[in-house]
Amino acid sequence: MRTPLALLALASLAACGGGKGTTTARHTIIDSRDFDDPRSLDPALSTDVPTGRAVGYVFDGLTQFTPDARVQPALAERWETSPDGMTYVFHLRRGVKFHDGTPFGARDVVRSWQRVLDPKVRGGRGWPLYPIAGAEDYANGKAASVRGMTVRDDSTLVVTLKEPFAIFPKLLAMPVAAIVPGNLPENFGERPVGTGPWRFVQWKHDDYLLFARNPDYWGGAPEVDSLRARIVAEPSTAVAEFEAGNVDVTLVPEGESQAWEEDTERRRLLHSAPALVLVYVAINTQRGPLRDARVRQAINHAVDTRKIIEILVSGRGRQAAGVIPPTLEGADTTRAPYAFDTLKARQLVREAGYPNGVDVELWVGTNPTYLRIAQTLQAYLRKANIRVKIVQRESAAARGAARKGETDMYLKDWYADYPDAENFLYPLLHSKNVGLGGNVSFYQNPAFDQIVSRARAELNDSVRVRLYRQADSIAFRDAPMLFLYFDRLILGVQPWLAGFKVPAIFNGQRWTQVTMRHAGTDTNTRAQR
Repeated sequence: MRTPLALLALASLAACGGGKGTTTARHTIIDSRDFDDPRSLDPALSTDVPTGRAVGYVFDGLTQFTPDARVQPALAERWETSPDGMTYVFHLRRGVKFHDGTPFGARDVVRSWQRVLDPKVRGGRGWPLYPIAGAEDYANGKAASVRGMTVRDDSTLVVTLKEPFAIFPKLLAMPVAAIVPGNLPENFGERPVGTGPWRFVQWKHDDYLLFARNPDYWGGAPEVDSLRARIVAEPSTAVAEFEAGNVDVTLVPEGESQAWEEDTERRRLLHSAPALVLVYVAINTQRGPLRDARVRQAINHAVDTRKIIEILVSGRGRQAAGVIPPTLEGADTTRAPYAFDTLKARQLVREAGYPNGVDVELWVGTNPTYLRIAQTLQAYLRKANIRVKIVQRESAAARGAARKGETDMYLKDWYADYPDAENFLYPLLHSKNVGLGGNVSFYQNPAFDQIVSRARAELNDSVRVRLYRQADSIAFRDAPMLFLYFDRLILGVQPWLAGFKVPAIFNGQRWTQVTMRHAGTDTNTRAQR
């Protein structure tokens, strides 16, 4: 197997150069969406978007996401849930093999998940598997095994949860829950072996990763020969490569969307979709004047968020009126955002007992767009008698300070791990997650907590959605954050790509149905071979 893959790697690399508007020389999809090298190609260490995206090419979970963020069967072709929501019986696909020829079975699932949870595996995050009975105890070194997993036979796995959790199958589509073989090769994070649609070929760090189609993939082999994931640190370089025809998909840089829209040639190459990303300012509800909801509401009224979206991010966002993206069930799309009203903002500050206004710090990382937003917020809030000192730190330092409760306000974003309203309500605002868990607003409202906890356990979809909406309404009123906008993902896609869909969630596009058309023909690469 190694010789053909090596030859494919060399052939693909030699053929990657292409003139503008043509793909005649190559049969490789080239994607340049990532700015950073993956941390690893080991699913157990999947804690960032580049890693998770690459893991999704090589590996499968029991479930997977579609580009439009629906969950569907993967290695589990179907499953049943007990009436109390505590037990899942997963029926696994038969005849599936890992890339090295090893057959896949139920024991591989148990071994994979225990490996993720193993306290000796440092640096990963096992929380998506914590709903399984005994998983958290095992991860904390308090148990010798995970009692909630039982292999009934080679193709049947029984999973018992510690409490009902209706969206559990969605968590299993996350990269960390992907299935690995029993005998891991040396340096597995650099040379991964999975069951996925793409076989790993080569990783040239900080430059590219190369994958070859898996002709034996259970879901049908990819339509093209190979996939190359470019790592381009500078967005302008990625755009230049795209315009030269050397890459097929690129992110349109923040601030450039309008210029692309106004350019006739570029506009026809734009593809976009709502992203499950919330950009907001976490307001620490336990610090000084910010303890008063009226001050927090004043902060929301003081800012013209529509102008910020229009001018600073080229209109590529939708103003937020809560924490649930409008594309997810549970969002109240009829709720109006906080109105821009400087006089009302000043009035609320006075009513809260601060006739002379308040002084706060706004922390921000190194993202240049976010720094411009922070400076704009400073100007708006000054007019509402809210004096802001901007504190800029390296992103990890700012994040660490916020988690420790050392910031008044922190401008940040939240990327969904899985497409459900719970993934916004629970980590961002439930009191169980204050600080390190993601709730850097340190928001604590027993009524909110109770509703979110009920929603997590509720098996009836319509009831759960109603509870999500109630919780979001409470949070909107309490204003533990300055609600800014839900991001929109905008990509440049070459005209010769067919079948590409912009993924709403980062690991939702696996390139299996995408084809490439050669210049001057109506046939794709598979047909021409």
